Amino acid sequence: MNQILEFFNYLLNSEEIIRTGGLIAILLIVYIENGLFFGFFLPGDYLLFLSGVFCSTELLDVPISLLLSTVFIAAVLGCLTGYISGRFFGDTIENKKDSLFFKKKYVENTRKYFEKYGSRTLIIARFLPIIRTFAPILAGLVKMNFFQFSLYNLIGGAIWVLALVGGGYLLGERYPGIINYVEYIIGFFLLITTITVIRGYLNAKKEMDTL
Repeated sequence: MNQILEFFNYLLNSEEIIRTGGLIAILLIVYIENGLFFGFFLPGDYLLFLSGVFCSTELLDVPISLLLSTVFIAAVLGCLTGYISGRFFGDTIENKKDSLFFKKKYVENTRKYFEKYGSRTLIIARFLPIIRTFAPILAGLVKMNFFQFSLYNLIGGAIWVLALVGGGYLLGERYPGIINYVEYIIGFFLLITTITVIRGYLNAKKEMDTL
């Protein structure tokens, strides 16, 4: 049991992932979190931001061009995998019982975003924890046009990666001492994530109450 808890603590510790797993671990987590339903809890946003910071301070010893391009590819392929799974296994996913790694409410909340924002959800969802994981799955489930999906997948992936990895890299270059405040960066992203999830839950609950 302790080993399982330690493993999950490792997966949630972006700094440790980058220091010990390097680029391969970053890419694997980005891929999983962007379309495999059991990866919704992984630290996508602040993992990307910190990878940019670590790259600028050379604690992650890879060129920024390689980091940007490979993270972008991992994000796009993860999203594509989610779309394919939703398109061909949508009924199985929708009928799946709630478990530690899956809640039907996640699918329903994502569906509401699609109803409100349409295909743009694939871009908006990149910056929304949980929704980011389930958006491509639902896109496949509702059989969104593949070429339309691909366009928004590429645009959303590019914006997400450039904003977070690129932003982290530029900030690390300008203020190298930021590396000493990693815990505050993680705390900030956790706060934003928590607020986003709570607001999403309250909005969804409000809409359900009015039905």
